[in-house]
Amino acid sequence: MQSEEGKRIPRHVSIIMDGNGRWAQEKGLERVQGHLRGVQSVRDSLKECADNGVEYLSLYAFSTENWGRSKEEVGYIMQLIFKSILNELDNFMANGVRFVVLGNRASLPDILNEAIDKAMEMSANNKRITMILFISYSGKWDILQAAKQLASKALKSVDPKAYIEGLKEEDFSSLLVTAGIPDPDLIIRTSGEQRLSNYLLWQGAYSEFYFTKVLWPDFDRACMKEALEEYARRDRRYGKVK
Repeated sequence: MQSEEGKRIPRHVSIIMDGNGRWAQEKGLERVQGHLRGVQSVRDSLKECADNGVEYLSLYAFSTENWGRSKEEVGYIMQLIFKSILNELDNFMANGVRFVVLGNRASLPDILNEAIDKAMEMSANNKRITMILFISYSGKWDILQAAKQLASKALKSVDPKAYIEGLKEEDFSSLLVTAGIPDPDLIIRTSGEQRLSNYLLWQGAYSEFYFTKVLWPDFDRACMKEALEEYARRDRRYGKVK
């Protein structure tokens, strides 16, 4: 996708928000303070993406594995997400932001699911940009739940063997939680780590990657702008020769 000036811009930017705990520890603060400060980085990234014509911004907010953290930290994160959704809803409506949450929502607190449902319903018709939070999500979980659906469909079909042999990539993609959402063009990871951490394993097959040593709470609009400019310089070939 290109801007009016002919600059290549990603249709979908996805971010692995890493480094909240380290940011807090470096400043002698409790880990939860890093999560709190990271909310501003979400705002900054959303504004920069919207202003540059990015259609989708997705954020890896809480992984399936994160449930293994301390009860206190998990509780704080759930509360922070809940409060942030309520606090940001007016801004979503004023700025044309469609809000979506994807993941294993059955594991989330009822009060959080209620807030998510309200925000998603109210913002459903907003068109400027879609912001997606992945909560209680992992790539392997997503692939497994899609595979289970395919297996169920095959068992119910008249000819299971023919059904399986006729499956195409798009049939599988349609059963992932991201069905209807374009695969990420650009995946950003902050804090210097260089791995996917079980995130969008299927969807990220041909994503461009951008790694930065900046810790997530320090990732501001200038950092996002730099990432978008780096993407514009990339030559995406999808395995082909140009």
